[in-house]
Amino acid sequence: MSDESIAVPEVLPPPEKHVGTGGAVAGPVPWIDTSGAIGGVFKGIRSLFSGMKVTVGYLMRPSTVVTQEYPENRETLKLPDRFRAQLAFNHDANGYHKCTMCRICEEACPNVSIIITGREKPAVSKKELDSFVWRLDSCTFCNTCVMVCPFGVLRFDGTFESSVYDRRLLSYTLNQYAGPVASVLEKIEDPDARKAAMDPRDPYGGHAVIEALIEKQKAKKIAEKAAREAARVARLAKKAAAAAAPAGEAEDAG
Repeated sequence: MSDESIAVPEVLPPPEKHVGTGGAVAGPVPWIDTSGAIGGVFKGIRSLFSGMKVTVGYLMRPSTVVTQEYPENRETLKLPDRFRAQLAFNHDANGYHKCTMCRICEEACPNVSIIITGREKPAVSKKELDSFVWRLDSCTFCNTCVMVCPFGVLRFDGTFESSVYDRRLLSYTLNQYAGPVASVLEKIEDPDARKAAMDPRDPYGGHAVIEALIEKQKAKKIAEKAAREAARVARLAKKAAAAAAPAGEAEDAG
């Protein structure tokens, strides 16, 4: 390394003679405070009154105070309409939803915070939602899932109190039931048959769904590994049989 590549800090001369790019310049260095102790006191007093002006204004006009008295005001607390707290499902008056498992929201999520699973044995239609899991612990609240949903199933509500002692409780199941969509359920005239086509879902059962999917993926990988090993053994056996065939033919000829 050459000496030219080493950065040497610039040493400034005394305030009365500052050497700039244009040569020697008489006068104090611009960034040094020359107001003295008395000037500093007056600056501090002016800054204090500037800050107290806001406080006194709120004291004289309490209606303009923007500070929320949380948590005492839970009953009257109003959050902005566009506030993003928790993702929620839109259910109608009967408790039915319109999710068709199109998976557009799942594919649009940038960090896999949405996991959708279908029922293995649908009751009425070909495809029925089993669980719609939302992971709050990995969500960035980008609102993409709400915007891309073609049926208006998702929304962000104002439920912002999400503190828990167990991280597994941050994986929510948003659908209240597993079963067909509202349009299919409304065609079933028998209330008992309609009820039989629906299975209730626990809102805090999302972690169990994720664990089941992980175990399923592990079992799939084990099965794939076993299939590859069986195929390898079969190839080796076939190769050994092909190599032993000429030797057997030669003995028969002798």
